[in-house]
Amino acid sequence: MDSRISGHTGLLALIGSPVGHSGSPAMYNYSFERLGLDYVYVAFDIKVEEVADAIAAMRTFKMRGCNVTMPCKTEVVKYMDELSPAAQIIGAVNTIVNDNGRLTGHITDGEGFVHNLKNHGIDIKGKKITVAGGGGAATAIQVQCALDGAREISIFNIKDAFFERTLKTAEKIRAAVPSCVVNVYDIADTARMTAEIASSDIFANATIVGMKPMENESVVKDTSAFRPGLVVADAVYNPEETRLLREAKEAGATCIGGKGMLLWQGVAAFKLYTGKDMPVEEVKERFFS
Repeated sequence: MDSRISGHTGLLALIGSPVGHSGSPAMYNYSFERLGLDYVYVAFDIKVEEVADAIAAMRTFKMRGCNVTMPCKTEVVKYMDELSPAAQIIGAVNTIVNDNGRLTGHITDGEGFVHNLKNHGIDIKGKKITVAGGGGAATAIQVQCALDGAREISIFNIKDAFFERTLKTAEKIRAAVPSCVVNVYDIADTARMTAEIASSDIFANATIVGMKPMENESVVKDTSAFRPGLVVADAVYNPEETRLLREAKEAGATCIGGKGMLLWQGVAAFKLYTGKDMPVEEVKERFFS
């Protein structure tokens, strides 16, 4: 890679903490080299209290952009000049694009989810989706599905101190997309969740339930709602097949794992940075198989 770097090489980075485990530098640098683009991508371990300095450095170094991971996604919003429609509703950013000093914040997590569905031949338009979770990934999924034409969204979240935030997200979605029906329920209400999944086209888990070390758990307690014709998508990608997906598959549902969402949100960010399409099939084979 060193032979590619010159005095004109553009800099991109991932910021957040921790970032040492991230596969993003390898994926982006491979794609830059493959397409002959004069960029290099690195990772910087940045805590929340260091975000202001990191964004100032981004401007000073005239970086082309940054991906943002936890715990910095909401903090960086304060320093943006502009927000995409989805980022504005969600109040979080995972991709920053620097256009001659003007910083625009985007959120591509939801796009990654929707593109992952499309890659499996499933269109969100006109569909009812039930989503478990009210955190960053869940909110991004809910907002993007509404923006892309979902008919109805049922949201289930833990009724804790942050439940109010989920209700506010629902209000924002209704205001931005009045044609989309949005309801919020307590995730502890198993009967209601079963009924909502049963009347949905798609069910998405956007909680950490099912992720290691909780791989023996599932967010769905009553599997009777699983059936042929239902699409079950999990944002969890480690393990690749969660208990949720295994049980849904046994009931004949169409199952989609979380690795594709991870890939496609990166594809969307790559397009924002470069204006070009990432070599998806090669990246998928090299980094996601």
